[in-house]
Amino acid sequence: MHEESFFQEPRNWVLIAFVLFFVLVGKKLWGALAAMLDARAVKVRAELEEASRLRQEAEAMLRDAETRRTEALAEARALIEGAQAEATRAAAATLAEAESSARRREQMAVDRIAAAEKAAVDEVRLAAIEVATAAAREVIAAGLTPEASSGLIDYAISHLPSALAARRAA
Repeated sequence: MHEESFFQEPRNWVLIAFVLFFVLVGKKLWGALAAMLDARAVKVRAELEEASRLRQEAEAMLRDAETRRTEALAEARALIEGAQAEATRAAAATLAEAESSARRREQMAVDRIAAAEKAAVDEVRLAAIEVATAAAREVIAAGLTPEASSGLIDYAISHLPSALAARRAA
């Protein structure tokens, strides 16, 4: 076997060339890689900040929506309570109106009954007066002399104003 020197081996030259290449170009390559990674880090940081900002906005919108929902529920409860109170008031007013109407109708019926009773009593009185007048005529015609008849007529004429006044008062 033949021993060759380090510099005579092609693999070693490739290794030296590779190391020199990386030493000379590696700085620039490393700078470019570092700049690219820094730019990527800045972009990721900006995206994270944007995501954080969007999350904060979403949380604020959620709190606002929950507040509006709570306010809407409170308003709905107030409307329902108001409607129930109005319905109760309307029912009470309707009941009071119905009771008032029933009392008015009852009073009208009582008044009609009283008027009918009065009309019946008046009719009975008129019939009694007619019967009494007819009977009085017959009695008077049968047994009254012309002088007594004249005196009776004078008596009736003199008491006519007081009888009419008494009838008007009744």
